[in-house]
Amino acid sequence: MEKDKRYLGLIYGALALALVVVALGAFTRLTEAGLGCPDWPGCYGFLTVPQSAEKIAQATEAFPHAPVEIQKAWNEMIHRYVAGTLGLVIAAIAFLSWCRPERNRLLPSLLLAVVTFQAALGMWTVTMNLMPIVVMGHLLGGFTTVTLLFMLALLERRRIKEPTQLEVGLQKASVGGKLKALSVAALLAVVMQIALGGWTSANYAALVCTQLPVCEVDWAEKYDASAFHPISPKNETYQYGVLNFDQRVTIHATHRIGAMVVTALILLLAFAVRKPLGASTSLLLLGALGIQITLGVTNVVALLPLSVAVAHNVCGLLLLLVTVRTVVGVFAPVSLTAAQSSLGDTGRLSHG
Repeated sequence: MEKDKRYLGLIYGALALALVVVALGAFTRLTEAGLGCPDWPGCYGFLTVPQSAEKIAQATEAFPHAPVEIQKAWNEMIHRYVAGTLGLVIAAIAFLSWCRPERNRLLPSLLLAVVTFQAALGMWTVTMNLMPIVVMGHLLGGFTTVTLLFMLALLERRRIKEPTQLEVGLQKASVGGKLKALSVAALLAVVMQIALGGWTSANYAALVCTQLPVCEVDWAEKYDASAFHPISPKNETYQYGVLNFDQRVTIHATHRIGAMVVTALILLLAFAVRKPLGASTSLLLLGALGIQITLGVTNVVALLPLSVAVAHNVCGLLLLLVTVRTVVGVFAPVSLTAAQSSLGDTGRLSHG
């Protein structure tokens, strides 16, 4: 039991670290530091950022097309260091999951595969000069990593809990097919909205519309579905974007419409689960949604301030986790006490 508790603690630690990696990734992207180091996995051929005059001269000679910007390079390398540490922790979790037969092995193995692919996406982000599909894929990979860790923590916590504790406060209310369909629809909408957000950021479309509710320009007339073609026009670099104005407006307007759809579905879900899953689940859904909407509106009216933009990314992830937890509760209800405690642990991790 003590070993299982330490194992669960390692999973919680990995979850907290993964949240930090996502925040650092958003910060790196929003400070235009994605190409702060023109090579991978090092920086200008060094293991750390070159800072001495001699090393900067060597870096300039080796990469004449990429002048050294120390701050941007550090933003990129810190993200790589923390992400690398997370990869090692996940590898340890995967190893430990096979040490005891009662532990879940599927999720840790899947996590190891995802984080390995994430490393490849990180490399391609640099070598392909911020190609939008790769940048968006890298963001989705980070969100997937956090979600899988969250699900693993839920499952392992449920396994470790004594059966008598799990039975306390068990909800007997039936969960109908309509609620299951609604919860899945809400989850899919949140995932699609996150992908749209990544596509908006990767194509530098965040600031093409600066008024509410959709866009100040005639976006319906300018709507161009080619903006969502996964393969962007060939270019030496995709930094600052290569799509035209109409295409960027299309992406931005679609992201806002998606936000309206997500809002409607989450509101319906929060109302529907208040009895079978408890008021706390409804409040968590409403709270995460309210914060995300506030941050999104602030991004528009304040023209994408860095701190708010990073928080918008992180809160989008937290909304995803709360929705995932709700879907798990709908399809595999556990005790109200356990559910509340699990989400409470996650809240403490995200604010710790």
